[in-house]
Amino acid sequence: MVNDTISDMLTRIRNANMVGHQIVQIPSTKISLAITEILKEEGYIEDFESYSENDRKYLLLSLKYIGKSRNPVICKIKRISKPGLRVYSNAKQLPKVLDNLGIAIISTSNGVMTNLKAKELGIGGEILCYIW
Repeated sequence: MVNDTISDMLTRIRNANMVGHQIVQIPSTKISLAITEILKEEGYIEDFESYSENDRKYLLLSLKYIGKSRNPVICKIKRISKPGLRVYSNAKQLPKVLDNLGIAIISTSNGVMTNLKAKELGIGGEILCYIW
């Protein structure tokens, strides 16, 4: 049993990227599904699908690589808010990740979204992770 499902998800993606795997399996939760949808919208993964096995739900993520040398699209993925130290930000102080070349995933009262969308809507929240 994993206590921090977001960190587990990000670590699985990071590890699969480092060794060049095409597909990574992640236990499905509402928050991991929301983060996966954002990764697909922003173009960091190719696609994902959900399936069940032995009464457990999983997500299969198809990672994205560039060129013949298969360089991963996700250069770095970093967890910010942790169970031991939560990090919150209001709408005016939302972070810029690499001058908006990367994204920050924010958990807001309107759901999970990127820092750019949260700034546009004028709402803050908990900063879950940075991706670039």
